[in-house]
Amino acid sequence: MMPRRICLVCGDVASGFHYGVASCEACKAFFKRTIQGNIEYTCPANSECEINKRRRKACQACRFQKCLRQGMLKEGVRLDRVRGGRQKYRRSTDPYIPGKSTNLEDNKMIEALIACEPDLLQVSNLSHNMDTDQRILGQLSDLYDRELVGIIGWAKQIPGFSSLALNDQMHLLQSTWAEILTFSLAWRSIPNTGKLKFAQDFILDENLSRECHCVDLYMHCVQIVERIQRLGLTREEYYILKALILANSDVRLDEPQALYRFRDSILYSLSDCVASVRPGQALRAIQNMFLIMPGLRQADGIVRRFWSNVYRTGKVPMNKLFVEMLEAAGYR
Repeated sequence: MMPRRICLVCGDVASGFHYGVASCEACKAFFKRTIQGNIEYTCPANSECEINKRRRKACQACRFQKCLRQGMLKEGVRLDRVRGGRQKYRRSTDPYIPGKSTNLEDNKMIEALIACEPDLLQVSNLSHNMDTDQRILGQLSDLYDRELVGIIGWAKQIPGFSSLALNDQMHLLQSTWAEILTFSLAWRSIPNTGKLKFAQDFILDENLSRECHCVDLYMHCVQIVERIQRLGLTREEYYILKALILANSDVRLDEPQALYRFRDSILYSLSDCVASVRPGQALRAIQNMFLIMPGLRQADGIVRRFWSNVYRTGKVPMNKLFVEMLEAAGYR
């Protein structure tokens, strides 16, 4: 069901997911030799040599740099040179499936995503002289703005994202930020008790949502919490799905092929992860995971319309980044 794997370094047929990136045996071995031998290369030209299947041996320096740009992780290479098998990684026990441990081989994408996951925020204290709805909206606006800063830093650390053109990176973030924040909010709010956990010390329930006139946003987010809870996602699956939401944009890009490669690397990682934690049920599980995507796309419109209306009324101050992300998608 998955597309044919292509090596993200040279374009040859990939043999699997090596050191965090879909790659062929040749590039896998080259990267391993370079790290294990602590080899330093020098480009005889201007460090802009083209690396493809035919020319991958022409410049070792540029080939190694492309390995790094595409997301290959040095930490995945064994330095002890022990022969006789692939390195195995034992994952932590998942909180929602007690006692369930996952053994994932070479899935460095997950390790990178775990390392760059943003911390849960705390609300900023606002003046108690404000009306209740103003205070709640002001805190929510500040939280959304700070989470936007967090996901920009998070995206830049996803293997392969920084290799996209800079304009394309921004277009992806501008078109998917509301879906990403909604998905993160829903995950934090499990188990579903009708309360949305926006921060460590900020919970939005139905009564508060009515006070600040965001009932539609609240109700839709609660529905997504329920859908995600029924999936029984592991933490690793959540991390990869969030990265997939970033790559699942239909916005027009300057270099769409680069996005397809980035998206494929995430899909391969998701496929390997689910096959490891749900033996014999991977295909059905992935299909069910994909069913939450339309709901997140619908949430995108609800979130944008709500905050665009708040911005137009001028009821609470909104930080510059938040406003720019709304305006970039044509909402105002």
